[in-house]
Amino acid sequence: MFCSEKKSLEVERIVKANDREYNEKFQYADNRIHTSKYSILTFLPINLFEQFQKVANAYFLFLLLLQLIPEISSLTWFTTIVPLVLVITMTAVKDATDDYFRHKSDNQVNNRLSEVLLDSKLQNEKWMNVKVGDIIKLENNQFVAADLLLLSSSEPHGLCYIETAELDGETNLKVRHALSVTSELGADFSRLAKFDGIVVCEAPNNKLDKFTGVLSWKDSKHSLNNENIILRGCILRNTSWCFGMVIFAGPDTKLMQNSGKTKFKRTSIDRLMNTLVLWIFGFLVCLGIILAIGNSIWENQVGDQFRTFLFWNEGKKNSLFSGFLTFWSYIIILNTVVPISLYVSMEVIRLGHSYFINWDRKMYYSGKSTPAEARTTTLNEELGQIEYVFSDKTGTLTQNIMTFKKCSINGKIYGEVRDDMGQKTDITKKNEPVDFSVNPQADRTFQFFDHRLMESVKLGDSKVYEFLRLLALCHTVMSEENSAGQLIYQVQSPDEGALVTAARNFGFIFKSRTPETITVEELGTLVTYQLLAFLDFNNIRKRMSVIVRNPEGQIKLYSKGADTILFEKLHPSNEDLLTLTTDHLSEFAGEGLRTLAIAYRDLDDKYFKEWHQMLEDANALMDERDERIAGLYEEIERDLMLLGATAVEDKLQEGVIETITSLSLANIKIWVLTGDKQETAINIGYACNMLTDDMNDVFIIAGNTAVEVREELRKAKENLFGQNRSSSNGHVVFEKQQLELDSVVEETITGDYALVINGHSLAHALESDVKNDLLELACMCKTVVCCRVTPLQKAQVVELVKNCRNAVTLAIGDGANDVSMIKSAHIGVGISGQEGLQAVLASDYSFAQFRYLQRLLLVHGRWSYFRMCKFLCYFFYKNFAFTLVHFWFGFFCGFSAQTVYDQWFITLFNIVYTSLPVLAMGIFDQPLTGRGSTSNISQWDFLKRICQCSSWDPIQQVQGHPTSRKGNLVCPLSSCLCCFFFGCFCSTPGPPVSSVDVSDQSSMDYPQLYEPGQLNLLFNKRKFFICMAHGIYTSLALFFIPYGAFHNVAGEDGQHIADYQSFAVTMATSLVIVVSVQIALDTSYWTVINHVFIWGSVATYFSILFTMHSNGIFGMFPNQFPFVGNARHSLTQKCIWLVILLTTVASVVPVVVLRFLKMDLCPTLSDRIRQRQKAQKKARPLRSRRPQTRRSSSRRSGYAFAHQEGYGELITSGKNMRAKNPPLTSGLEKTLYNSTSWIENFCKKTTDTVSSFSQDKTVKL
Repeated sequence: MFCSEKKSLEVERIVKANDREYNEKFQYADNRIHTSKYSILTFLPINLFEQFQKVANAYFLFLLLLQLIPEISSLTWFTTIVPLVLVITMTAVKDATDDYFRHKSDNQVNNRLSEVLLDSKLQNEKWMNVKVGDIIKLENNQFVAADLLLLSSSEPHGLCYIETAELDGETNLKVRHALSVTSELGADFSRLAKFDGIVVCEAPNNKLDKFTGVLSWKDSKHSLNNENIILRGCILRNTSWCFGMVIFAGPDTKLMQNSGKTKFKRTSIDRLMNTLVLWIFGFLVCLGIILAIGNSIWENQVGDQFRTFLFWNEGKKNSLFSGFLTFWSYIIILNTVVPISLYVSMEVIRLGHSYFINWDRKMYYSGKSTPAEARTTTLNEELGQIEYVFSDKTGTLTQNIMTFKKCSINGKIYGEVRDDMGQKTDITKKNEPVDFSVNPQADRTFQFFDHRLMESVKLGDSKVYEFLRLLALCHTVMSEENSAGQLIYQVQSPDEGALVTAARNFGFIFKSRTPETITVEELGTLVTYQLLAFLDFNNIRKRMSVIVRNPEGQIKLYSKGADTILFEKLHPSNEDLLTLTTDHLSEFAGEGLRTLAIAYRDLDDKYFKEWHQMLEDANALMDERDERIAGLYEEIERDLMLLGATAVEDKLQEGVIETITSLSLANIKIWVLTGDKQETAINIGYACNMLTDDMNDVFIIAGNTAVEVREELRKAKENLFGQNRSSSNGHVVFEKQQLELDSVVEETITGDYALVINGHSLAHALESDVKNDLLELACMCKTVVCCRVTPLQKAQVVELVKNCRNAVTLAIGDGANDVSMIKSAHIGVGISGQEGLQAVLASDYSFAQFRYLQRLLLVHGRWSYFRMCKFLCYFFYKNFAFTLVHFWFGFFCGFSAQTVYDQWFITLFNIVYTSLPVLAMGIFDQPLTGRGSTSNISQWDFLKRICQCSSWDPIQQVQGHPTSRKGNLVCPLSSCLCCFFFGCFCSTPGPPVSSVDVSDQSSMDYPQLYEPGQLNLLFNKRKFFICMAHGIYTSLALFFIPYGAFHNVAGEDGQHIADYQSFAVTMATSLVIVVSVQIALDTSYWTVINHVFIWGSVATYFSILFTMHSNGIFGMFPNQFPFVGNARHSLTQKCIWLVILLTTVASVVPVVVLRFLKMDLCPTLSDRIRQRQKAQKKARPLRSRRPQTRRSSSRRSGYAFAHQEGYGELITSGKNMRAKNPPLTSGLEKTLYNSTSWIENFCKKTTDTVSSFSQDKTVKL
């Protein structure tokens, strides 16, 4: 508490290098992290506090205290304390296990080793022992231990390269640089140890892209910004070593500030149960008051006649006090309406559902041997109620792999595969890729299947040469050779890496660069170009250009960028080629590829010198420098000659498009929250079919101030809603009414819309006076894409929807930057991808591929919700039927709080007699209809089978699903390992009821079946009252039918049988049989487990009944088992069995009739699908695969370029280049491989096929 109070007061941080004693007086946090919730000392009190936040646990504790009072307790205390302790213990063990793994993860991170400079030498220290002010050494590919001020590095001018995928999801490298005064320290331990600079900077915060501070050293001050800081969670790349000074450690680091807190999650059913428990308690209080009043009246009017038999003292004759005691006695007796076994059963069912997820072979990813894992057991049914999915992009939807797929050069498309008839075909394993083996420096992982491009290179096509030359020259890639002599590219963006690699494989190999030159090996010949100017990329220009002088002295400008921008710069003579290239770009964009337009310009020497002089003058200006430079860039980048376009694939994970389509059909809205650039995020949105050209509009919010953002949101809403709906016609609308109004408007919106908003606009939109406008607009859109967002903003968006829309949310991601939103959502899903395991460790469920989300929600989630709701409906029904018999009996026993059943029956009813059947239904119940399972058997067939013993022929399997059989029955559980584990032997089909469902394949084929969970239709307050009414009706039948039958009746032997014990045994037997028949009707899918549990429970009841009523046990425990011989006497009477049969029929038949009427008059979607499948089963049509939807070919830019501004300045300054041998100055030199270039070898190798290929495969424009 003290630390948190201190941190909240920290307004600035003062850190002195190499002085732990000085820094300790500020009590800064050390580098130890804690993501766990408990410690050994705090576990018991905190966990008990959390558990007794559940109303049910507090309710049972209250009942336990009442049962300890002898004057009012009709039941012994152990009937409550044993199950209560069991539930508390089971939950505590589960929570402790979950927290143990958090501790284990924390220890794994805290015990990583880092090299710390202590006493002028490097020492290995655990991360948790690193202190603020320490100087640590990092080596290539190491994780950064804390937030560091970069002091020096192995690179020139103190540069280093970092990968920030754990922070923002971006895999492209970023540059950080040290101050010039500290970069001189190098790797000299003595100089570093003497460094005593003092840093005064901002207090710990969660802003990843901002840092302000000042370094004071040697009587001078140096300003610090984000470019000087390396954050925890980054990985050092392409840098041999660097030294840094710890500024923020442990929980103060920006990564941990963004990670969020571990929250206690509960399902909507748990929250509803808390409400229902309060209602039930209120209902019991009402019943207790009625019975207490009855007792007071009865005692006042009738009780005096019985006082002699009750041994009451004279002082206890007050009828009001008797009513008061009776009230509490009935509260104890009637508490079995919500027995604690309900919560034990819920936990067991959830555990079983978790194992089904873990064992599902269809969610097992063989590529990494990774199964799906339910990391929590308390949220399974919530998976069936998801309304919003918040997804990361990089590593979640995509594979983080950029591949050069196609290009358009001079009006020809390369990258397509055509058959002998010239028709375009899909690429298959049968297609042979281009053979690059003749190029010794080719990238062996690169594949290209269109041989025509290599043939054009071989034939010397000048346009192809110029195209590839541009790719090899216009970029910011750095090259180096590894120890094996192989050429390695250090890429700042994966897009550039893909383009330069493509040029490399086709013979134009980028070799090296200096601040003034670029060296390219062109078809075996080294050519050095003089770099005259570098026109860098930024988000406004959306293009990059280089101006070079070739060996012949010609000056050329090479440019690549967004087609929408570059096409405006073209010379008018490009009109015909522009039309062709535009069509090609539309085709590329329709396939979800990231495109760039390619163009060049020949420059006059005199013109360039004049322009370059103006550029130097602009660079020297103090005011309006950037504007002048931008204007000069615009001036020279005109009258360009179009070469073509490139198409790079940001590979989606397998099944992403199908999964998103299916979830959308299930009315699940998917929002993409990514740290990537806007163009990249939009392009992926199109690739995933989340954004389409058929959409009515795509709103882009990019305002830089709150006023601009509010205005853009207002305009978007006007376009969406129309001018006639503004501010609810000027009337004040309460929040609840506004939410209902928005729901109505949302249903009336026609057309598809999308919203794209970037991070700085989102920061303003999340302010209190704007966020409602943002939420209203976003929820009306089919797709929402938030780009350039921080981890904390991801969590804020999730919280906004979760709290304001009252919707169930799911967040899915694979990196540390997704942890905060995973913790904030109702359900967090981690993908074990390329960005570490932080997301998995913080998640509730994990798997290896995004496509498994479809099965997790539509099958496991939907079934878990279906089963849990079915379980709760039945459980409340049977316990109302069981308990309310005491209420009716109270009117016939003088309101004396006497139990109608034997005390042992009350104890064992929920624990033994009825616990296992309802568990079997809640865990194993499987639908019978749909592909891969037997069709549903009508209730008439079931009743006919019982009543007439008619023969029955099970309907056979519908093709399309793997099955296991016993006899001629099909077991759909064979798709899961749980079938193998539990030995799922199908015996007989269960009689369907109104809650019968469809199979797992049908759940995938018909995503609309997911909607009942979103609308919470299967268990809600209305369903509860229906179950309550059903239970009340059954309790009336259970009590009054035996009561009426026993009135003035004698047994077969002429003896009187209407005694209390016989009445109790008859009602108890009737109750067990009625609830067993009811669960048999409710069971949709029968296995041997269901048979054993249901009929075995009935047999167990009779076994225990005869045992407890036997003479032997009465002789041993006469006070505990007073019903001696009653079972044998009562159950040998035929009239007793007739009463039991009549009670069973009266309880069950009306329910069956009502369900028939409901199914015939108001069929659900499941019923309609089931009937449709029945009608089609004889035809057995082949399952049609869902067609992959493609966007229309309307013009849309596929431009996306993951590039960071500033690299051009680094290149031309030479700060990122090591000192090497002087570059070649001759301008043109040749390097021969075995006296010939590799292209000449290739020409010789393929001479015989050239003419035929060029004749047959020419593509006409």
